[in-house]
Amino acid sequence: MADVKDQETKTPEESSTSEDIVDPWNVAATSDKGVDYQKLIVRFGSSAIDADVLSKFERILAKKDKKMHPFLTRGIFFSHRELGQVLDMYEQGKPFYLYTGRGPSSVAMHLGHLIPFMFTKWLQETFDVPLVIQLTDDEKFLWKDMKIEECNKLGYENAKDIIACGFDPEKTFIFSDLDYIGSCKEFYWNMVRFQKCVTFNQVKGCFGFGDSDCIGKISFPAIQAVPSFSSSFPHIFNGCKDVACLIPCAIDQDPYFRMTRDVAPKLKYRKPALIHSVFFPALQGAQTKMSASDATSSIFLTDTANQIKKKINRYAFSGGRDTAEEQRKYGGNCEVDVSIQYLKFFMEDDDELEKIKKDYASGELMTGHLKARLIEVLQKLVGKHQEERAKVDEEMLKKFFTIRRYPCADNFKPREESVGGKKKKGKSKPKQQAKEAKDSQPKQQGDSQPSLHSQIDSVSLN
Repeated sequence: MADVKDQETKTPEESSTSEDIVDPWNVAATSDKGVDYQKLIVRFGSSAIDADVLSKFERILAKKDKKMHPFLTRGIFFSHRELGQVLDMYEQGKPFYLYTGRGPSSVAMHLGHLIPFMFTKWLQETFDVPLVIQLTDDEKFLWKDMKIEECNKLGYENAKDIIACGFDPEKTFIFSDLDYIGSCKEFYWNMVRFQKCVTFNQVKGCFGFGDSDCIGKISFPAIQAVPSFSSSFPHIFNGCKDVACLIPCAIDQDPYFRMTRDVAPKLKYRKPALIHSVFFPALQGAQTKMSASDATSSIFLTDTANQIKKKINRYAFSGGRDTAEEQRKYGGNCEVDVSIQYLKFFMEDDDELEKIKKDYASGELMTGHLKARLIEVLQKLVGKHQEERAKVDEEMLKKFFTIRRYPCADNFKPREESVGGKKKKGKSKPKQQAKEAKDSQPKQQGDSQPSLHSQIDSVSLN
């Protein structure tokens, strides 16, 4: 695999200790300014979101009378793989879908976890497309010292936070790996096809697995890969195998999808497109990302207004000077100040954000006043999220998790397959196609598979 070879064979400069560490499990920057994302683009072989890509967004948005998302204009989503092609396809009237996910390792999600979901919600609303959200509860069981039942429970709890972001239930399917894979043979068959295309050495080269890692870790990349193939969801895509997929994710997940893009042509599937975000920094600074395993580094979506205030005042790294006099004279460092960086993510008003940065850098704005403004923004954001999460009951959960024929399935028409260069006879009739697509769907509630209602009952956190 070309991508694997790039990772296995590094130049002395790439292998030096001054290199930022970025992989699906670890993020550590060598500079207090955070990860050098331009170097990361070169290292990963992705493309920067440039003026050409943004102009395509603007052209589409103008027809819809919509504004560009601040995450794009502020460079929070900064890198991509073939995003321009997806936008071109959309303008040509060709469909695509969105795929993102969450690895449930804690009951409460934090602010950093919101970033891909906030942006994905905007993408879904803007383009009016289906979305699949994978909960990798199996991954957390394999990587962490947790019971499998706990991982499954946490997935459903995290789903409440995801649903609270406002996704369309008629176009959004959320699934737990531990529950869905056994209910959908198409998904599992794609997994096995994928696994057959990748050798043990290639997986080790791409992800750094060692001889002491369990075999579950070695086979897991296939599970995260196959949601990018539309045939893995026959109840949504009506048996179509060639619907384009766009994956919004943080750039540390890119190794999974570099491998996916390498394998996809071997399976005669489309390569997924990606759009990458920067990392949401820990309270202590941008040298690492916010982590759910460290309460002092994170603002959780369950935190009270008072907890948010205390964490920002106590832990948020400041780029300000040691004294008020020095701050007025020299100004603060916006590049390392955590409050400035958080406002870049969550402050809606561009003009106010620019004024705050200007005033802080010039010394007109003190650190205390800056933190106070951030506290207001975060308390409002988290408070609103908690109100929406409180509305997510068991019935709403069932609607997002239930395997059912989605209304949008009628918009997808399977292509005729061919044998020996000739189309199969009898496969072009619409009624027969519809019947085959229906027959290939995962079993519904009431079949021999356990119902989703019983699944949710079994994982309820009381």
